[in-house]
Amino acid sequence: MEIKRITTPMDEDTVSRLRSGDKVLLSGHIYTARDTAHKRFMEALREGRPLPIDVKGQLIYYCGPTPPAPGRVIGAAGPTTSSRMDAYAPTLLALGLKGMIGKGKRSEAVKEAIGLHKAVYFGATGGAGALLAKSVRSYDIVAYGDLGPEAVARLLVEDLPLFVINDVYGNDLYEMGLSRYRAA
Repeated sequence: MEIKRITTPMDEDTVSRLRSGDKVLLSGHIYTARDTAHKRFMEALREGRPLPIDVKGQLIYYCGPTPPAPGRVIGAAGPTTSSRMDAYAPTLLALGLKGMIGKGKRSEAVKEAIGLHKAVYFGATGGAGALLAKSVRSYDIVAYGDLGPEAVARLLVEDLPLFVINDVYGNDLYEMGLSRYRAA
C-alpha cells in the first residue's frame, strides 16, 4: 500500500484525497488538546471569547505528552481515547478544524460532522508513545499551561505515522475491518 505524505495546514482538497485505511506520514504543525482543554474551549465559545488557537485548517492530537528525558524535545507522545472528545468535536469541526488524531472509534455525530465539514480522523498507534515522540521536532505550550501535560501545545512533527480511520465519504476503518473479518 502506498504511503501518503501530507503537511499541515490541511485544506478540503487534501482531505478529499484521503480514504479510510490509507497510511499517512504527517509533517507540519499540529496542536495537542485533551478533555479539560476541550471543556475550556467550549466555555470560551459559550462566553463569546475566542479560542486560544485558530483551529481553521488545523489538526488536534488527543495527546498529553510525558516530560522529556534530558536532551529530548518531548517524552512519550501517544494518543488518548478519542471518544472522550466526541461531545466537543462537531463544534470544532464547524469552526474549520480539518482533522483529529487519537485512538478508538468515534460517535455517529462525529462521523457525520467529519463528512459535513470535510475533515478526517486519523488513528495513531496506542502504546507506541515513545516511537511517536521521535517524529516531534518542537513542543511549545500555547494555552492553559496550568494543565501541565494536558495543556494545549503546538508541535512540529515530521513524518508522524498515522492511519486514516474516518474519511469524508463516511468510511470507517474499524467497521471495514469487522466486515472483512465476518466475511472471512
